[in-house]
Amino acid sequence: MSDNNYKNTASGEQQKQQDMSRRKFLKNSGLVAGGLVGGSLFGGLLTNSFDSKKEQKMEKHKDTLIDVQEAMQFFTRHQDFLVLMAATEQIYPEDEHGPGAIKLGVPYYIDKQLAGRWGINGRDYRHGPFTAVLDESDQSAGPAGEQSILDRGDIFIQGLRKLDEESQKRFGTTFDKAEEEQQIQILQDFDDDKVKMNGLAASEFFALLIQSTLEGAYSDPLYGGNRNMEGWKMKEFPGAQTSYAGYIDQDEFIKLEPVSLRDYQGH
Repeated sequence: MSDNNYKNTASGEQQKQQDMSRRKFLKNSGLVAGGLVGGSLFGGLLTNSFDSKKEQKMEKHKDTLIDVQEAMQFFTRHQDFLVLMAATEQIYPEDEHGPGAIKLGVPYYIDKQLAGRWGINGRDYRHGPFTAVLDESDQSAGPAGEQSILDRGDIFIQGLRKLDEESQKRFGTTFDKAEEEQQIQILQDFDDDKVKMNGLAASEFFALLIQSTLEGAYSDPLYGGNRNMEGWKMKEFPGAQTSYAGYIDQDEFIKLEPVSLRDYQGH
């Protein structure tokens, strides 16, 4: 076998292992269940995104990737924000179907939401007792919602720093600079509650991270994510149209350019 053939075979085997690692993570974390597959989520999560991200690897982890035009309102440590960027990009990666979480502005969406009432659970009933893990006898009436004494801002800070701590302990590097399969391994362990957190189960943080990432990818750009409505464009979602009266009688599918709530505000 020639050197070139050997290199191609080795490269192909390595790529296969990476694909299986990603698919195992997604299968076990349940991201594909419940109708959450679509757009970049379908293309990015279930197909290989490693090729498209190799060239971005060096740039991905530089502080300069933080958009200086987007002021951070909640996070005060750049490292926390870099970890958030890396984690959301693993959940919603860039691929041939479109941009990932970072280019969609998902981290900035989460930052802005945490800086408001949502981040302090301002509209939630917040009296005790609290329990991180409900006993089976306490679940007879069904899911009881969030049970942690921590608000969402506290949960994100603790969760992101725990991701970073686990990465440094296991691999000797920060989470945002870890290899993708290493990041997946840590996220999988959070989903499986193999990582100990104070005041809540690690899987609760992971579920909140997934929920917030998807919201940031598909919510109206008015709220800080879905930059340039690219999330909607991938799903051919028309956005906040004022009326469908002109199209409702059409037999064929009509593809409309998406409209944001910002378009009604004159800026």
